[in-house]
Amino acid sequence: MNTSLTNTARLLGAGLRALLVLTLVTGVVYPLAVTGVAQGLFPGRANGSETRADGRVVGSSLIGQQGYGLDYFQPRPAHGLGRNTLNTRYRLIVSGATNLSADSEVLLRQVEDAKAQVVRENSVPGHPVRPSQVPADAVTSSGSGLDPDISPAYAALQIRRVAQRNGLPADRVEQLVKAHTQGRTLGFMGEPRVNVLELNVALRELIERHS
Repeated sequence: MNTSLTNTARLLGAGLRALLVLTLVTGVVYPLAVTGVAQGLFPGRANGSETRADGRVVGSSLIGQQGYGLDYFQPRPAHGLGRNTLNTRYRLIVSGATNLSADSEVLLRQVEDAKAQVVRENSVPGHPVRPSQVPADAVTSSGSGLDPDISPAYAALQIRRVAQRNGLPADRVEQLVKAHTQGRTLGFMGEPRVNVLELNVALRELIERHS
């Protein structure tokens, strides 16, 4: 009986030691090592790809934002997003798509309304925008609703409106868009794109220098 109790105590002791070692290695050492490597090699990505302006964080280059005024470049629509009903203190916006089918009357109406709005807002004297010039990403949201990028075509469509509203030369705003246009990843994946947040931060700096 004593031998059995001794063996049980030994097994429990060995199990406890194994638990403590594994907890230390996987719960402390490994996370600290991964965090240290990430902060050392990829600090921007490790911290959420933060975008700064005026010395403060204004957002992440990975997450699209809504609410820019017409003085700035507009992102893709964000149809389908809902409110976080669990955390009402912060009223967080959650990711989501509309789940509407391609032949949905609601979706078609949303697209037509969005197209009319893009035409109306971006037509300036001497340079009207035709409905046929409006690219698809200007009137449709992404699957998540949080796409941070727009197509170069949609950015180009907004140049004259942005230039006029800010008293800037259109060619200078066009240069700004070209400077913030990214090509396909590795030269063949995805499509050329323009990050709206980063472009608007650069636009604000241009406005301040020009004023």
